[in-house]
Amino acid sequence: MATLSTQMNIIVEKTRNLIQLCEALQEENDLLKLEVQSLQVAFQTSTDKVQQLEEKLKALAVAKTLEEPNVDRAAINEKILDTKQKINDFVREIDRCIGLLK
Repeated sequence: MATLSTQMNIIVEKTRNLIQLCEALQEENDLLKLEVQSLQVAFQTSTDKVQQLEEKLKALAVAKTLEEPNVDRAAINEKILDTKQKINDFVREIDRCIGLLK
């Protein structure tokens, strides 16, 4: 049977090991938190880029609509309505962005 001193030494050693393990896990946790922050920033940047590209696509669609030559009157009226709708969409999007900035 181990003496009290030996048992105490074993407990102290196990406690040191647990403290070291806790510190290592804390460091890993901190690194993972930094990685999560980095990924969140990258995701937000990607989301912003997608939104910008969608806006450019809408603008190109409007520009293409306005450039088409020699179309009959009904088609022109339809294109005008479509263009007005796209402009209204842009205005709503701009208003939404202004609201987010406030």
